[in-house]
Amino acid sequence: MLIQTPQQLQQRCAQAYKNACLAELEALKPGNVHIFADGHGMVVEQFISSAEASVGYISEAGLSLGQRIYKAIEATQQSVGCNTNLGIVLLCAPLLQAALKQSSSSFQERLADVLASTTEDDAQHVFDAIRLASPAGLGQSEQHDVHHKADCTLLEAMQAAAMKDFVALQYANGFHQIATEGLSHYQQALQRWERPAWATTALYLYWLAHYADSHVVRKYGHEVADALKKEAQLHYLEFLKQDNPKLYLPPLRAFDRELKERGLNPGTSADLTVATLSWHHLTE
Repeated sequence: MLIQTPQQLQQRCAQAYKNACLAELEALKPGNVHIFADGHGMVVEQFISSAEASVGYISEAGLSLGQRIYKAIEATQQSVGCNTNLGIVLLCAPLLQAALKQSSSSFQERLADVLASTTEDDAQHVFDAIRLASPAGLGQSEQHDVHHKADCTLLEAMQAAAMKDFVALQYANGFHQIATEGLSHYQQALQRWERPAWATTALYLYWLAHYADSHVVRKYGHEVADALKKEAQLHYLEFLKQDNPKLYLPPLRAFDRELKERGLNPGTSADLTVATLSWHHLTE
């Protein structure tokens, strides 16, 4: 294993996170903000600013997981004043926490240790971060409500929410979907087309076509989210047929406009995309 100084390791983690955030913006992701089109009252520059504001804290050595998340969200709010990256930070912070550990263990083993070692203080910091970001569809919960004082570890809170939130599910199952589905799908698309932007679009469409987007579920319910998933499946299959993905750009842009006109913002699928790219960059 290559031994790096703490400064080198922190710099590498920061670059991996920022690369993932910017790469996601360079890919056409129907329903979300990207360089091809803004949407939902937000512009691509806000997401760039969010990455720049949060990177220093999310990759800072010596912070607990909860501190890492809260400071990154606080910096984002001070920079752009709206929720652009809560899901991204929640997913990427454990990955960076694991990457900052100098160990002979595999990355997945270090990540498992990070998740298993969360504390009540981590949970409180995350509850505070969620309230600060105030994501759409945030309501009350009978168990471990973020509006109350934390009474469990962060992992326990995520386990309790895992059935209704795909970000929480990744904490509960050791990032299983990202590790076993997202990474391989992105890497295969990258090898096939040799263009990170098209591989990222393929990755995003994979998430959108295979899982009901949690953000859409919170805002509009399961019926709308399931219908969106079925629509995405058609585009996903057509996109994969392309030897030159650029030829499928018009249908994707039309799908993008349609989703935005309907107010559908599949934010969780975009968050999973950034997290997958972060894992890829941290371990390549």
